[in-house]
Formats: sequence, structure tokens, C-alpha cells
Amino acid sequence: MGKIAEIKYFRVPPRWLFVKITDDGGNIGWGEASLEGHIQAVEGCLDAWIAQYVGLDADDIEHIWQLSWRKTFYRGGPVFMSALSGLDIALWVLKARKLKVPIYDLLGGKLRTKIKVYAWIGGDRPEAVETEALARKSQGFTAVKMNGTEDLGWLDSPSALDSCVERVRTVRALGMDVGVDFHGRVHRPMSKQLAAALTPHRPMFIEEPLLSEHVEGYKALAGLTTIPIALGERLHSRWDVKPFLEGNCVDILQPDVCHVGGISELRRIAAMAEAYDVPIAPHCPLGPIALAACMQVDAATPNFAIQEMSLGIHYNVGGYDLLTYVKNPKILDIDNGFVNLTAEPGLGIEIDEERVMDASKNTEPWISPGFTGPGGELREW
Repeated sequence: MGKIAEIKYFRVPPRWLFVKITDDGGNIGWGEASLEGHIQAVEGCLDAWIAQYVGLDADDIEHIWQLSWRKTFYRGGPVFMSALSGLDIALWVLKARKLKVPIYDLLGGKLRTKIKVYAWIGGDRPEAVETEALARKSQGFTAVKMNGTEDLGWLDSPSALDSCVERVRTVRALGMDVGVDFHGRVHRPMSKQLAAALTPHRPMFIEEPLLSEHVEGYKALAGLTTIPIALGERLHSRWDVKPFLEGNCVDILQPDVCHVGGISELRRIAAMAEAYDVPIAPHCPLGPIALAACMQVDAATPNFAIQEMSLGIHYNVGGYDLLTYVKNPKILDIDNGFVNLTAEPGLGIEIDEERVMDASKNTEPWISPGFTGPGGELREW
């Protein structure tokens, strides 16, 4: 066994946080602890854990996971779990690379040879999407996702929903599947109306039609629509997921490997969801390490459905994109809606450490832009 010799983190544009763990044998693992808009909080948590975890056995992934969950007394939540995700992913990578196997071999082996993927169109304030959808089609995608609306009031004009229906109709006419992300913006009165209006156009799913604190609202909405309901990016552990599965009000679960405690907890959540006949479609509008970690779990998960990826997403600005920090970008090429599974060790991707070091110099934290309504009130972003 190798002892953890060093844990370092790197804040890199456009809005990601990478974690590097080195053991005393010189073995390296890269993880990702990105938490959109709250990077300094995660860095503070990592600072505290680095002092405690240097010297522990790097192979004891579950022990370190439990230390981070149970020893802290206060547990869960986006900050703790995102910091833990960075450590957990890096430890899995370190072990798999040391053994010269892909991580999915350590999870029981692959169940598929390629991973179905989708990409984003439309931006935070979605407008015309036909051009963007055609561009995605030319890249090899067969499915996309878009935000359903701009910001809305709790009870807005029903006409504010019309443009979403038209955009979905447009993309479906191109022969592409489309998921519609309500982003928690739409609220219960408007969600019911928008779900009904979208039904004839058969979207793949509606995502976060309500905020995740409203389990009872999801139960009500699930009984009103035939469109699959997807959620999970703001659930941070299997305990957060549990009431939605027990309430029979989620059809597609979207845990984020960077927010649920890494590969270890994503794997457990997927197994838990399988018992309720619910597939997973991991949330991942983040960096290449997060995507590659998701794909390793996807490969070994029976109830995997489709994988989000951030190639060309509207957040990726300033010349930085999904493949910026990857030395072997061809490994993530899209072929007729799929990415072929790699047999390379660890995550399969090779991180360009020199590029990471250079980009991390004086990088400012990304801050959520937020939305404000006509009366000056804050609205859900």
C-alpha cells in the first residue's frame, strides 16, 4: 500500500476545481471537486482534510470516504460532498492506474462498450435553437438538452411558456431527442402548465420541474404528466435521494459525481435506484475529470440511460472547454450519439498538468450570475 504523500487542488477556468493526490511511491490520481459558484467554500474544506489525510493509505478509499462522512459530525450538503468527490475520484484513479486497469474493472467490469451522450443547446436565456441543434447533429449527437425558460415569476403569464414549446417542436422536427431543463425556475403553478403543453412533443424528460426541497410537489406532478421526470443534481447523498424513490416521483435520477461524494457514492445511488426501476443519467455540465469519472460508473451500471457532457456548453468561455486540459481528446469523440468506452487505465483521459498549472495562476472564482425580476426581486437561476 502507498501512503498519501500530497494533496493539492487547482482552480482552473472556466469554473472547475481539480484535485491531485500523490502517494509515496509517486503514483498520481486526478479528481474533480467543482461546485458551481462556491469554489472557495470547497477549497476551505479541502484545506482542513488535507492536514488530516496526508499519511493515510491511499488504497483505503472507503475508509477515507467514511472519515469524511462520519467523523465530521456535520455531514452531507454540497460543500462537504463536493470536496469529498474530489478526493474520492482521485483515489479511485490512483488505485486503478497503479493496477493498470480502468476503474470500471474495479467496479465489476463493463456492461457496455459505448456510452450514450447528449449535449447542451440554448444557453441560460434560451433563444433560437435550430442552428445550435444542427451543429450538435453535425458533431455526432443525436440528443440535446436545453433550458425550458428564462426566469419566471411564481405565477407568470402563460404566454411566457410558448417559446419553450416552439423550441422543443423545432428540435424534434430535426429528428433529435431533447430533454428540457426547468432548472427549478418554473415553480409549481407554471410547471403543471408547461408539462401539459410539452406532452404532445414527447421530450426525453423534464428536469427539475420543481426545486428539490418539494418532494410533495413532485408526487403531485408525477401523477399529472406522462413525461419522465428527472432530478438529482441538488441531491448530495443516497439519503437525499431516498424520499424521491420511496415517493415514486422520479423517473430518471441525475446524481452529479462532483456533488455526491464521488465514484463511491454515485455507484451506491445507482444501485439503490435500480431497486426502484429508475435509470440514472448523471448530471455533468463540468470538467473532463468529472465526465470521465461518470463514464467509468456508467460502463458498469445496469440501469445507466444517458450521459450529459459539457462540450461547447454556454458556461465554457474564455477559450476553455471540455477538452482543454486533456492530452488525448480523441478518446471523447462522439460517434452517432455515443462515446466509445476506452480500456486505458484509470479514467482513460490523460490530464495536461502543465496546462492545468498555467491556467490556475490567478484564476478568479466563477460566480453565479443570478436572475432579477421586474420588481427587483430575486428569481431562481
